[in-house]
Amino acid sequence: MPELRHLRAGFALLRPRWFALAIARCPFCGPSVFVRLNGEDFGVRCTRCAASAVHLALGRALHEAGLDLSTCDVCELSARGPLVGYLRRRARSVATSEYFEDVLPGKERGGVRCEDVQRLSYADASFDVITHTEVLEHVPDDRRAFAELYRVLRPGACMLFTVPLHDGAQTIERACLRDGMIDHLQASVYHIDPLRGGVGILAFRDYGRDILDRLRAAGFVDARLIDARTGLRWLPPRKVICARKPHGTGKEPR
Repeated sequence: MPELRHLRAGFALLRPRWFALAIARCPFCGPSVFVRLNGEDFGVRCTRCAASAVHLALGRALHEAGLDLSTCDVCELSARGPLVGYLRRRARSVATSEYFEDVLPGKERGGVRCEDVQRLSYADASFDVITHTEVLEHVPDDRRAFAELYRVLRPGACMLFTVPLHDGAQTIERACLRDGMIDHLQASVYHIDPLRGGVGILAFRDYGRDILDRLRAAGFVDARLIDARTGLRWLPPRKVICARKPHGTGKEPR
């Protein structure tokens, strides 16, 4: 059973003094039991689909956006998980992918399409909705990534996503690429990626509230932070970022 497999995987996160259960509605699979395995956000899971706190927030934001996904072509920057499963059930079409450093964008590895958000292989104006969770902080050139995401959206289409946000106004650049080499500007921070066997992925920045300015500079409009409530007393509202490509001539910003 998938539920049993999810719970077994979660036992590695278990800290008994934090353990708790609650009944609530999952945005992906409906009424469910939620488990808190430890004191961190990543320790909260839906026992039916294994949605994490991040996915629950994005799922709530999708519902609140009032999108008719049955009429939408969607791009999601991951290839598995509860969000992907939900989109495949609801959307007209879904393009999924993962980033593999040694695979060219648009090619596949093990049946999984590879995409680099800094140079997407999709055609211009391909999608009505783009979603992604905890991706852009790991991208060396997020300005180029925003431009690419803007390019593949249709006029009037929207993007909803999450990144780790700190309370400050300004983004803190932790690292950058110089002549193909990583230059560490701050103490190195790595986020665990289960797809790669728990290998840490370098965070290039810690975003502040100026992420909205970065989106506007790329041409997006209606850029805003949504307080997505999960319905669980353990989790405070989580910020989901929403922005839209304007209706217009289709010309890209300079």
